[in-house]
Amino acid sequence: MYTVKTLNKISPTGLNVLDPEKYTVDDNAPNPDAILVRSAKMHDMQFNPELLCIARAGAGTNNIPSDRCADEGIVVFNTPGANSEAVKELAVCALLLASRDVVGGIEWVKSIADKGDEVAAMVEKGKSAFVGPEIKGKSLGVIGLGAVGAKLAAAAANLGMKVYGYDPYISVDAAWHLSSAVIHATDLDTIFKTCDFISIHVPYMESTHHLLNGDAFAKMKDGVRILNLARAELVDDEAILAAIGSGRVACYVTDFPNGAVAGKDHVIAIPHLGASTPESEDNCAFMAAREIREYVENGNIMNSVNMPAAVLPRTGDCRVCVIHENVPDMIAKITSAVSSKKLNIENMVNAGTKNRKYAYTIIDITGSADGLAEEIKAIDGIIRARVL
Repeated sequence: MYTVKTLNKISPTGLNVLDPEKYTVDDNAPNPDAILVRSAKMHDMQFNPELLCIARAGAGTNNIPSDRCADEGIVVFNTPGANSEAVKELAVCALLLASRDVVGGIEWVKSIADKGDEVAAMVEKGKSAFVGPEIKGKSLGVIGLGAVGAKLAAAAANLGMKVYGYDPYISVDAAWHLSSAVIHATDLDTIFKTCDFISIHVPYMESTHHLLNGDAFAKMKDGVRILNLARAELVDDEAILAAIGSGRVACYVTDFPNGAVAGKDHVIAIPHLGASTPESEDNCAFMAAREIREYVENGNIMNSVNMPAAVLPRTGDCRVCVIHENVPDMIAKITSAVSSKKLNIENMVNAGTKNRKYAYTIIDITGSADGLAEEIKAIDGIIRARVL
């Protein structure tokens, strides 16, 4: 029996993936085999030695100490694309909100609601204060063409916008799903200098901190409209407020309000609603639970942020799964341990992390593997070894 600890309220759709005859789900489990989390902050948590993996029901993993987890042999998963439809829909909404002052108009109507029979006439007289351009025929620059960015690009093209896309790290799979109407921008300056609207959809990391800063705004067209439904730290708050003040930025729509931008003129601050749909929560929970199940039961790794992808159809009598340092002769030492037990290797897969610090090996073997895990753990450089 495996134990899964939940740190937030998780959709039953996801939890139903975990067979109750194999899994106990408990939000107070002291020594879980897996953790299922949404937004809970985990950087100060100490992890029990039995913990195999953490699955984040969402794309971002800033709330999880992924590097420390790798050092401890804990696989961290996320659910890329599971909430992409919800975020894409909000991004389309943001395009329209940034173009026409719908929010300001609604608030103004509320302010005159007590005028009774005069309201209709006041609306006709005052509506001109909230006009804005149509998005059809305007240019949109999408920075980051992952699950959300690609869908927004396609939706905007279908709405008649001229769409530029920039993503130097686009995957082959993402490229296949990208609309042919999207114009390939080879650098950010093309986006900055060309587009009427700019929407950012990249993960937050050291290299993307304040990606939209004073230098970037200086290259943009006057009256540009900025959308940020990815992460607050991608945009320099001080710089964008200055750009709004100068008229360079006409409107900033962000799904990540903070004290710097909330309540400011020409800022539409949405209370982090990007993935706040029941469908999105169901999709993320289902995907996260499935990742836990595949790893715990079969050792397969899909969508990990700190370990390589490794999926192997099961053959043989049992399976050996090893997280280890990515150093010379490690595979030879592991297979030698298998051979010393007079076991036959049926199939295997090995893959390394992007930083080349760690690797993961799955070996399917024929025969009884009694004592094999302990023998492999004794090899210098082994982080974790288990037999399934």
